[in-house]
Amino acid sequence: MADQEARTLEDLGRMVGTDAPEAQPPQREPKIDALGRAYATGKRKNAVARVWIKPGSGRIVVNGKDCDEYFARPVLQMILRQPIIAAQRKDAYDVTCTVSGGGLSGQAGAVRHGLAKALTHYEPELRPILKREGFLTRDARVVERKKYGKRKARRSFQFSKR
Repeated sequence: MADQEARTLEDLGRMVGTDAPEAQPPQREPKIDALGRAYATGKRKNAVARVWIKPGSGRIVVNGKDCDEYFARPVLQMILRQPIIAAQRKDAYDVTCTVSGGGLSGQAGAVRHGLAKALTHYEPELRPILKREGFLTRDARVVERKKYGKRKARRSFQFSKR
């Protein structure tokens, strides 16, 4: 071993006798149930959404109602459809979800998170696209708690000089 001295990583590879091939990322398998659906849970603030997707015509049903009827504001509808548009699968999947807790804004964010996760379960090759856009990351911002001696989380009582 004294006569063989490694100066570079290539020399070390030759000493060991194995040239390591380029590392490939692990191939992910689709997670599809017996009914041909992919399931995921999305969360945002206090809202939790359970989302199922299956091949279809692009229909989105939230708590038994059409998406446009449940989320009446156009901003919430836009938030909800962001993962599908980013993945370019606008009319490819039917989405069924149940959402509870929180307000409408939190519920729309929870459905978006769950929909992005379900898309990656159905088509694992969409993961880099959705990850780059930030749809797979759970938004950790929640309401700050009220502190004692304060009126709200940070607001103090009015100061009185006299």
